[in-house]
Amino acid sequence: MKRAFLGELEEVVLLTVAALQESAYCASVTQALDEQMGRSISFPTVHTTLQRLEEKGFVSSRMGGATAERGGRQKRLFTVTAAGQRALMECRSVRTQLWDKIPISITQLWEA
Repeated sequence: MKRAFLGELEEVVLLTVAALQESAYCASVTQALDEQMGRSISFPTVHTTLQRLEEKGFVSSRMGGATAERGGRQKRLFTVTAAGQRALMECRSVRTQLWDKIPISITQLWEA
């Protein structure tokens, strides 16, 4: 099977969609990223990343109901697909393998 490639921003956006579950739409993803990462990522950047993830088959979207706070406009809600779940698990596995290769003596210095 071909390996899924996710860039860093794609990975954190996909993780955020997974964490937000039913309430994942562009604005909520952007806000959660700002809170979790401690840095501002623009709405258009998140929107483009969500579109790219959908093109890759890692998320799917559907239109939610219209809301008064959005002036009657609908939200595009995102969910992680099975392919997206596999991609996230692969990323986690690779990162874990890399972290496991760092000698304990070095990680103890970081904790001090």
